[in-house]
Amino acid sequence: MIFKTMVRKEKEQKSSYVEKDSAIVDGIDISGHWNKMYQPREIMNYDVTPLEDLRALPGAESIGNCYQCAQCIGVCPIDNVGDYGPRKIYRKLQMGMNLLESVDLWQCTTCMNCLRVCPKEVNMIDIMPAAREKAILDGKEVPAELQEMFQNCAEYGNPMGESPRKRARWAKKADVEVKDLSKNPEPVDVLWFVGDYYAYHGRGNDAAQAMARVLTKLGVNFGTLGAEERCDGDSQRLAGEKGLYEMLAEHNIEKFNSLDFKKMVVSGPHAYNAIKNEYPKMGGTYDVDHYTQFLSAMMDKLKPLMTKEFGKKVTFHDPCYLGRHNGEYEAPRTLLNAIPGIQFSEMFRNKEQGYCCGGGGGGMWLDGFMADNINERLSENRVKEAIAVGAEVLAVCCPYEVSRFEDAVKSTGNEGKLEVLDIIEIIDRCIEE
Repeated sequence: MIFKTMVRKEKEQKSSYVEKDSAIVDGIDISGHWNKMYQPREIMNYDVTPLEDLRALPGAESIGNCYQCAQCIGVCPIDNVGDYGPRKIYRKLQMGMNLLESVDLWQCTTCMNCLRVCPKEVNMIDIMPAAREKAILDGKEVPAELQEMFQNCAEYGNPMGESPRKRARWAKKADVEVKDLSKNPEPVDVLWFVGDYYAYHGRGNDAAQAMARVLTKLGVNFGTLGAEERCDGDSQRLAGEKGLYEMLAEHNIEKFNSLDFKKMVVSGPHAYNAIKNEYPKMGGTYDVDHYTQFLSAMMDKLKPLMTKEFGKKVTFHDPCYLGRHNGEYEAPRTLLNAIPGIQFSEMFRNKEQGYCCGGGGGGMWLDGFMADNINERLSENRVKEAIAVGAEVLAVCCPYEVSRFEDAVKSTGNEGKLEVLDIIEIIDRCIEE
């Protein structure tokens, strides 16, 4: 509308608007106390240098694509329990915030849900690692928990800071033979990349031992790297320590290439993402499956082995890095639906719209930091959802998630009501000894 205003008298207000005693627009008298002509507020008054500096980083260019539609906010898991999201970050950048010096830099779990709905393809999965890498290189403040994890991986090859010599100890209690190819590099059909949490964490040990027994029952000729295995490095890369990621990846690739195997099977979605999508950039290309993919393809052999019933109400949590990042939703469900006596139901947020556990993008080692910035852990929010659908068991297929959700079960007061089990543990329970 074109405003043609006839003014008899103007009253200049101290606020951000001008009120007219008399205003006629297109021949219509709109005079009145409610008639306020707002003055424009120009964002040029802000220092947008940090925004431009961020856009200049390789990988972070797409932050400039945001036109603040806010579709990302409704699906951001951090905003669900706090105040976050790409649109909010972009607005702060417009107003002069330096992301490299902000707590916002470390809260993103790179879950990919924002990119799923973004019409302008603002890619936080590239933006955040690029910004974090720059912050680390510039000597900016890094959360202490994350620094400790980086140091442990650099010195010991795992986030826990455990000795590499202890990496294969879990196998002694598996009650089956687990070939250690670092000691005897014989040809195998399957190289199993065990991963840190299966190897070192107490509950991860349970899943690792279950996996060894199931593979043995299936007659799979498999072996592991034993003490020579190192962290896959994916979380370190996403948290901004690209140099550390490259060091870990180079070590693993060298060991992989020295062995004779046909297929690689990995325990965790982050290892799957790294070895499938990132290692080829460094010369390591392999035929790799997440364990749920490998086992679901062997259903004709696996299903007859499961003769014990598992008569419980079960729901399933989709890992972000198996689901949204790599498009695998059906393999875990194929396994779960084949379990005898299972009563399976979905949580309200599932598959493409699944909720993040909080462990991605370095979040696995930032619980203390996140507690200062959100009102509830993502894992706690998810446990409440599992309880809401009447589940007795929360099934997972990521090594990070058993410990995260077991802690959340306790902190939400649901101990004794909900059991957290890796899918491979359920399968193992259903196979006769």
